[in-house]
Amino acid sequence: MKLKASLCSILLAFTASAHAAEKPNIIFVLVDDMGWSDLGCYGSEISTPNIDSLAENGLRFTRFYNTAKCNTTRACLLTGLYAQQCGMMGPGKIKNAATIGEVLRPAGYRTLASGKHHGTENLRERGFDHYYGLRDGACNFWNPGVQRDGEPAPGNKGRKRAWCDDDRTYQPYTPEDPNFYTTDAFTGRALAWLDEKELESQPFFLYLSYTAPHYPLHAWPEDIAKYRGKYDAGYEAIREARFKRMVDMGLIDPAKSPLLEWDGRDWEKLDDAERQKEIRRMEIYAAMLDRVDQNLGKVLAKLEKQGKRDNTLIFFASDNGACAEGAGAKTKSNKLEDFGTVASYETVGKDWATVQNTPLRKWKNFSHEGGIRTPLIVSWPATIKTTGGYCAEPGHMIDVMPTLASLAGATYPPENWAAEIPPMQGTSLLPAFTGGSLKRESPIFWQWSSGGAVRDGDLKAVFWGKSNWELYDLSTDTNESDDLAEEKPKELAALQSRWKAWMTEVGGKRK
Repeated sequence: MKLKASLCSILLAFTASAHAAEKPNIIFVLVDDMGWSDLGCYGSEISTPNIDSLAENGLRFTRFYNTAKCNTTRACLLTGLYAQQCGMMGPGKIKNAATIGEVLRPAGYRTLASGKHHGTENLRERGFDHYYGLRDGACNFWNPGVQRDGEPAPGNKGRKRAWCDDDRTYQPYTPEDPNFYTTDAFTGRALAWLDEKELESQPFFLYLSYTAPHYPLHAWPEDIAKYRGKYDAGYEAIREARFKRMVDMGLIDPAKSPLLEWDGRDWEKLDDAERQKEIRRMEIYAAMLDRVDQNLGKVLAKLEKQGKRDNTLIFFASDNGACAEGAGAKTKSNKLEDFGTVASYETVGKDWATVQNTPLRKWKNFSHEGGIRTPLIVSWPATIKTTGGYCAEPGHMIDVMPTLASLAGATYPPENWAAEIPPMQGTSLLPAFTGGSLKRESPIFWQWSSGGAVRDGDLKAVFWGKSNWELYDLSTDTNESDDLAEEKPKELAALQSRWKAWMTEVGGKRK
């Protein structure tokens, strides 16, 4: 073990030296409400060839975590702190924290953000040279604003969504382009920035944060058409097929991650009209991820054309697990023929969300694995030479800041930073890129909504609401099917104590 660690240190030192004169470009792609098994390279039937190519030429993490919720995950990612520490347990302004933009820009990086922020401030005010996109949490993909001439009333939740375009903020934002679609718009702006003159001499950090596949379910008709008939077999058949692919590709060990008994609705007992709506919902969801993949392909093609792909580090992750929520729209069409269009505002529901999270338990908002575990793909051809494999090291969004600060040679917090802020809460992921182990000094903690959890090594304690705490050994039970709370009360009590102490330290409040 010591020899392996020494070799890893030598390799990392060599890599750092080789790239000292040329810092890597960095892209972090974040999608919204995507399940753990929704990518082709994680077992899905959805076509994601460009994302899969990142996995084939990089590394897939199997135990990487978010926070179970959109805005809190973004807070961790942007600041390296838990959301409780930087005022982001609800959409607000980032407080007592420096953002990645504020840390990387003084280190010579051009800092770019396109997509969803889910806060109340423009990221141009927080260290980014450019920011374009949805400042809010979700919106109509075709028209985030008010009804345009000649179109149906946009399906929405009755809120005016804030949208930023560098220094300007619109609320509402009503695009003039009749072919506007958020996924395409976010990518288009990012591609334009990658051609800026400043990038001829500066490395860049691009935060490309898509709203897809978060509801409402909106997609281009030609993308939906690719999936016609794909989901006619229903929930259980798709879930079982995904599970088999995951086992076949070595992503999971069925002895440690058995496919739990289906506890959703019986597909055959749905009436025909409801089955057709359920089929269409999943067809649209798949089409939304397909479009993300197409757009990522444009980014990769741009990097290849510019000769920058080899030394560009790309991350791909989701902000939480699959969403079992109802959309709660105030205006929408319920007609099947309108599903996917501007007039609709659909969500996938609990049964499809269970399929999307195969084989994990629970969904978005929960601190169980289905709510907090994300696929994480890391691709960096100049450094990651052993490609196509898996990394089982537990990681978390709080680890992104220390990783990038180390790579960029950046000072955290930035020099002359006026406010006193907490230290970074995570650890650098760099050792994992070359087969090493992460040096995590503290457990990983979660607290969101009615749930919370703590993971220390392979032991994880988790609760929801007023129910009793559960205890799992994730080395042998990766989808939380064997509760050890009664068998190991001392271990559970110790983890509960650590979690309560952390809550006191960060000022968290249990519902």
